[in-house]
Amino acid sequence: MNLPYEAFIGLRYLRAKRRNRTISFNTLISMIGVTIGVAALIATLGIMTGFKEDLQSKILGTNSHIIVTTRTGETIKDYAALTDKVAAVPEVVAATPFIFKQVLLTSESGSHGVVLRGIDVRREPTVTEIAKNLRAGRLEELEHARSPGSPSLLPGMIIGKELALRLGVFMGDRLNVVSPVGPLTALGMLPKVRGYRVAGVFESGMYEYDSSLVYVSIKQAQEFFNMGNTVTGIEVKVADIFAADRIAKAIEHTIGVPYWARDWMKLNKNLFSALKLEKFMMFILLVLVVIVASFNIVSTLTMIVVEKHREIAILKAMGATGQAVTRIFMLNGLVIGIVGTVIGIPLGYSFCWAIQTFYTLPGDVYYLSRIPVNIKIVDVVTVAVSAITITFLATIHPCRQAARLDPAEAIRYE
Repeated sequence: MNLPYEAFIGLRYLRAKRRNRTISFNTLISMIGVTIGVAALIATLGIMTGFKEDLQSKILGTNSHIIVTTRTGETIKDYAALTDKVAAVPEVVAATPFIFKQVLLTSESGSHGVVLRGIDVRREPTVTEIAKNLRAGRLEELEHARSPGSPSLLPGMIIGKELALRLGVFMGDRLNVVSPVGPLTALGMLPKVRGYRVAGVFESGMYEYDSSLVYVSIKQAQEFFNMGNTVTGIEVKVADIFAADRIAKAIEHTIGVPYWARDWMKLNKNLFSALKLEKFMMFILLVLVVIVASFNIVSTLTMIVVEKHREIAILKAMGATGQAVTRIFMLNGLVIGIVGTVIGIPLGYSFCWAIQTFYTLPGDVYYLSRIPVNIKIVDVVTVAVSAITITFLATIHPCRQAARLDPAEAIRYE
């Protein structure tokens, strides 16, 4: 294969002076710098994407994709017809009513403020993954007033694993729910108290949910809060979670005023915006590693220009143009950048595989036993293009220095 003379000379300049070496030490150091930078970028972005998607799956496993409420905060009266109307919207998979209130939960060993969610036992599993997250008990127990083997007639309640540990309760134990809004007497409004039994324990993997969320049947919640035949809102599951914003607008257009549909991205906007910003900042910081490696390329090419000034002068005296000399040294920088990127990409994948395979997290501290990793092709392409672009830009100064070399001055004293 006949290469252009610029390519032949450029590749020759990357080699060492000694014949027993195929590449110079400075060139090797520059390639290693680019390789490490690319591998670190891919591994870091893969881990951050993995954590983000793991967190996203846990949030959407406990919450619905879209929540429909009234803009004024009032309860929804004709919720059965509204639920059917929402479920008929294109791309909506399922919909179910819910009640959302803050209460105080007490046991014999302690108390804790929680969020009580009243759910439709039959329709809730079609919207969220509460049934899959159960570690003990069944959802159907929420509709059974009598506990098996117990003479008590307490309604059932499902609580989080961390909340059960904090309150020191087990399956079948009694819990008291205290609501600040109770009957109005001559002494003022008295708190309302009702007893429940632990009918199930769930574990979502999110400490916030496992320590401060409880479930009861929607009928029990309506009765306890004196809500009559009303609910707080409608939970909605959609086919494409990333189209939830568009589907929420379609729901609002269908059901009209005074209802308000909010998707999961808006409900958790602060959290996901922070994760997105953190990922972007980590990308910027790790790009600095590649930039540092590019300085090695600048120094390597500058040294080659200084060492090869006589050869460059002879080439220009023989008719080589400044553009041809520029292409010679640009090829040097591009080869270093491309080789470093090509080696760095599989090395980054190897780092991620090793982290997932061999590195474990302590189970008593974290809910994850392994670090989640998800490498996106878009991230890999972005890293590769960024690394090659930076290394290409690093060749500009040495190339201009070589192109401006005066052959008469260079060989005057030779």
